[in-house]
Amino acid sequence: MLHIFLHFLIPLILALVVYRRRWFKSFMLLLAGLLIDLDHLLATPIYDPNRCSVGFHPLHTEIPIALYCLALLHPKTRLLAIGLCIHIILDAIDCSVNDGLWWF
Repeated sequence: MLHIFLHFLIPLILALVVYRRRWFKSFMLLLAGLLIDLDHLLATPIYDPNRCSVGFHPLHTEIPIALYCLALLHPKTRLLAIGLCIHIILDAIDCSVNDGLWWF
């Protein structure tokens, strides 16, 4: 449950601290990083608390992650890319905490 809460809290803190003047729009773009979890719908079961998302689900693999990192370079895609990278980092930490392993 903490893992899911952090997916909302960290983007909110970042938006309030770094993008204070336009925090709500920034927060929404950062939260759009949660959309990559739609790839969980392709798995059976859809949710498995013992499964590491990173490296398993299609949008949580090396090539998409590299694209998320590349998107950091362009100002128009930067906020979404930050949200996606935060999402992947939190998922990787979750894998480490729950499974005792690091994907990368």
